[in-house]
Amino acid sequence: MQQDGIRDFVGHGPRPPDPQWPGGARLAVNVVLNVEEGSEYAFEHGDGRSETTLTDAGMGPTGVEGRDLAAESMFEYGTRVGFWRLWQAVKSRGVPLTISGSALALERCPPIAEAIRAAGDEVLCHGWRWVNQFNMAEEEEREHIRRAVASLQRTVGQRPIGWYCRYGPSLNTRRLLVEEGGFLYDCNAYNDDLPYWVRVGEGEAARPHLVLPHTFATNDNKYARGWWGTSDDFFAWARDSFDVLYREGATSPKLMGISLHLRVSGHPGRSAGVERFLDYVLGHRDVWLCRRGEVARHWAGVHPPA
Repeated sequence: MQQDGIRDFVGHGPRPPDPQWPGGARLAVNVVLNVEEGSEYAFEHGDGRSETTLTDAGMGPTGVEGRDLAAESMFEYGTRVGFWRLWQAVKSRGVPLTISGSALALERCPPIAEAIRAAGDEVLCHGWRWVNQFNMAEEEEREHIRRAVASLQRTVGQRPIGWYCRYGPSLNTRRLLVEEGGFLYDCNAYNDDLPYWVRVGEGEAARPHLVLPHTFATNDNKYARGWWGTSDDFFAWARDSFDVLYREGATSPKLMGISLHLRVSGHPGRSAGVERFLDYVLGHRDVWLCRRGEVARHWAGVHPPA
């Protein structure tokens, strides 16, 4: 078990542990819907700018001075339309879902919060707001964690057991999550295809904490970066990733995550690729379609901290 904050270039090594996925599955597949809209940087929150990240406006400045009403409306598309299109695509196929939700975003769209509550889907907390935690002062970050937990308990009827920052954590994030209590895992790493344990804290006060790495690989953020242009690009990349992991799973099962954004993959031309990929996965045997919380509980039971 590594110490949090110390870089580890070995990980599980050449012989990773057998995760013993339920039913002897060769591969665990987790679909994540990111609900961020309404919690991003915006003038209404006093941020002095409008967010354009992961929209069809592109990644760079638009030249708009003051509020960027076009960019704001692109974010609104995510919750007004995109969520329901992707929700239907996933739910109609019986695929379990993890909602990576920023707490304020779910507060501002009660129909989405109610749908999640009614379905009993897991909410992986994506922060109080969709803002950079890595440059927050410790007390500010502590307050964001506290507010996010309380907010999700109100809107979706459950406290989060997982946490994922925008892009990356601060040096304090894991310690603050352990301090808050109630968190089984976080996703603030991109360095493995399997979960792993870290020790958080010093000396006798150190506690084991589970990390379920996230992905920027099988992630639709590649559209906004110009690396993908069509749903065929998404499908080919996701299919090839699945095929390699499925083949390896005959002897060394892994975890595959698919990360989708409402204002990106929620558009018709991109959602088609998501549907094709889900159908492709469902055409294979020995695949465990799962939520992140299920993975965390399973791993903790099969591979408890040393």
